[in-house]
Amino acid sequence: MYILRHSIVIGIGILTALFLGTVPVSAGARQTLVDQTGREIRLPKFPQRIVALAPSITEVIYALDCEDRLKGATRFSDYPEAAKGVPKVGSYVYLDLEKIVALDPDVCIAIKDGNPKTVVDRLESLGIPVFAVNPRGLASVMRTITDIGRLMGVEERAERIVSDMKSRIEKVESKVARADKRPRVFFQIGISPIVSAGSDTFIHELIVKAGGRNIAGKYQSYPKFSREEVLELAPEVLIITSMARDEVFERVKAEWEKWHQIPAVAGDRVHLVDSNLYDRPSPRLVDALEELLGLIHPEL
Repeated sequence: MYILRHSIVIGIGILTALFLGTVPVSAGARQTLVDQTGREIRLPKFPQRIVALAPSITEVIYALDCEDRLKGATRFSDYPEAAKGVPKVGSYVYLDLEKIVALDPDVCIAIKDGNPKTVVDRLESLGIPVFAVNPRGLASVMRTITDIGRLMGVEERAERIVSDMKSRIEKVESKVARADKRPRVFFQIGISPIVSAGSDTFIHELIVKAGGRNIAGKYQSYPKFSREEVLELAPEVLIITSMARDEVFERVKAEWEKWHQIPAVAGDRVHLVDSNLYDRPSPRLVDALEELLGLIHPEL
């Protein structure tokens, strides 16, 4: 019954759009795409009703100028500002299946690292296609933009975004090549306990590309540290992510600044940054890279 209703709604929507001249005549066609988990997904060639199941996917859709087709997003989808007004379907970990189904999407775009597979399976059992992406670093973020651009039928826009990202990354790399040294960087993302970013994270890749040495890079995932261990590691640059809890992280910064034996403190190189730039696999990762270059190598 649901599948029949879903098909009728799609048909009415396409006829209306054709009458208004807002989509191509071939909008009723289907396409088969292979997502980043290797699954074949059958979906409309020009999907008009998209639900993004992670904040980073919402950002990609806005970057592609397809926000008019975005009918649902997750709770913390707050960039750009307009994304705050998109109907919410729970958080990307705790998705609200009923709200997603009520939005009658042509396709949901999911992220492998976070979205529960049980919800994805349930959506597909209801006839709603789910295209999954799996961005793990800058290169795969650019592939994600390309894949979503192809899904949406805006390949040229996606190509322009990726080309700009590549150009900016190359500029950072050319500047780093002129650096005399690679300062030791400690990137704090958790307070109690102290947590940093290991070698298999976006943050590690950004630190290395920006010309730093991630002193948590000998670990994987998100290792924990005692204060004494950080003191012994003697970071030359100490970066703390602020997220939405500015006052808490300001206090953390003030606590570190009491330890003048840390080179980063002695050199006035303790910095607060916006975690959304560094944690979300979106086009803004290049903004994070450029910001990090300025913090690690201000001389460049």
